[in-house]
Amino acid sequence: MSDTSEAAADVGTVRSKGGRARRAVFRLVMVVLILLLAGRTYEETAVALARSNGSLDTAAATVTEVTSRTVSGYSGGGQDGGNGTFLSHTEFTVRLALGEGNKTVDQVEERAARDLWEGRRVQVGLWHGRVVEIEGRNVWRGWHFGALDVTLMVLMPLITGYLVSLAVLAAAFLTARAGRVRLGRDDRFGPCALGWAVGMFVLLALLMRTAFGDVPPYWPAFPVGAGATVALVLLSAVIRRHARTPTEDAPVGADDTLAQA
Repeated sequence: MSDTSEAAADVGTVRSKGGRARRAVFRLVMVVLILLLAGRTYEETAVALARSNGSLDTAAATVTEVTSRTVSGYSGGGQDGGNGTFLSHTEFTVRLALGEGNKTVDQVEERAARDLWEGRRVQVGLWHGRVVEIEGRNVWRGWHFGALDVTLMVLMPLITGYLVSLAVLAAAFLTARAGRVRLGRDDRFGPCALGWAVGMFVLLALLMRTAFGDVPPYWPAFPVGAGATVALVLLSAVIRRHARTPTEDAPVGADDTLAQA
């Protein structure tokens, strides 16, 4: 009987360590994703601000090479197996020589690459050494369908939900530390779920707005901010309700579960 109990205890210990390891890996992945998203959002916002207020660094450059390639394909197929609308556009790669070295700008649109030829002297706008404008025309790619941006866009629901839950958990932790009420997981679930739902609604609205090209460069702040705000408002109502009806058997405090996020 003793051997059986010890074996069960060992299995429980292994499972506990495995669970902690998985949570640690998940937290690390989320931290990396959040930092990447924050970095991309800052980058796009700073570039847009610098372009709007004219604070880009400027330099004279010489066009050393202009190459082009045609990108074509279909927008999709119908249920009858037919092809969708055929789409085609030309992208340019412009190589520049300037004082701080050679620069290459990829996927330049045709309207921005017109009148550029090898040997032409041009004025470029730089943001931290990266070419943003050529002759006043925008050549900054911005949010695009590259590997990093697509990954962040696809995982935006997960990132939003995680940040909303962290905001709720932090508020519950501070409330418990202040000696007001202690909130359990059930108390926090409702605010987190509603906050996530609101964030997804805002994200969907932003995706619909992309069809009109009217999405601000700091768009990730909208779903996260809206979701966290709604969640915290609902959490404050839960806190007030608990404060009016205190119980002797309080649920597990937020300070005991903060490390589990």
